[in-house]
Amino acid sequence: MTLVDLLVDPFASFGFMRRALVACFALSLSAAPLGVFLLLRRMSLVGDALSHAVLPGAAIGYLISGMSMVAMGVGGFIAGLAVAMLSGLVSRRTPLKEDASFAGFYLGSLALGVTLVSVRGSSVDLLHVLFGSILAVDVHAIVMVGAIASFSLLALAALYRALVIESFDATFLRVSAPRWLALIHGLFLALVVINLVAGFQILGTLMSVGLMMLPAASARFWASNLPHMLAVAMGIGMLSSLVGLEWSYYASLPAGPAIVLSASVIFFGSILFGTRGGIYSLARR
Repeated sequence: MTLVDLLVDPFASFGFMRRALVACFALSLSAAPLGVFLLLRRMSLVGDALSHAVLPGAAIGYLISGMSMVAMGVGGFIAGLAVAMLSGLVSRRTPLKEDASFAGFYLGSLALGVTLVSVRGSSVDLLHVLFGSILAVDVHAIVMVGAIASFSLLALAALYRALVIESFDATFLRVSAPRWLALIHGLFLALVVINLVAGFQILGTLMSVGLMMLPAASARFWASNLPHMLAVAMGIGMLSSLVGLEWSYYASLPAGPAIVLSASVIFFGSILFGTRGGIYSLARR
């Protein structure tokens, strides 16, 4: 059997592998660019906080409708957006910084979500919510993830210029259009939350941020400007998805963690060998 056969066989033989790959590719195309902007805005850990913040809303959707992806997704979006807005409000009205505010809200949200799922469900249900079940993705989940990814890309294209200005010169935007600054920030956080909800459908609340932040951090070591960085982040996200699914198939590993581990390996390789600030590149200079 040739290398091409080994790569193609899992997806040619099993429909669930094809569905998982399509869902991960869609998520990589929409979430990785948002991770780049989170990185530029020094908000990398905010993505992690929001990924945990969706849990109580998803848990309430689970209590109402069981393992309904639509109900859990809607609940997760409402909960994540509420935490994002409340954290911003607290940081503006009190001396508490935004990162500390996010930390306080997301820790409470995580504990509340785990408690709600444990009240009605079993440990298997809790693991499904926390870590996802990417190989059980059905057509309805793919349609939902695809719709979110399409909407996210269109919204990001519409907000691109404003996000670039805010990322590189927030003072200019604050002086010239202070009202627009809060609106842009809120819309951006809403896009982050909705992509984390899409990631929650396939990777769970604990892993969904992996395809958002790790490709973005890796792209920083390979790209010299923002458009290239966005494209490289998307490519690394899709490569991580492909390698992770192949790895999980042949090594009998859980698919979600295998995908995030693949992205982590690429991240560490980028730190060592990246052409834009990698350790080896700097040592040669």
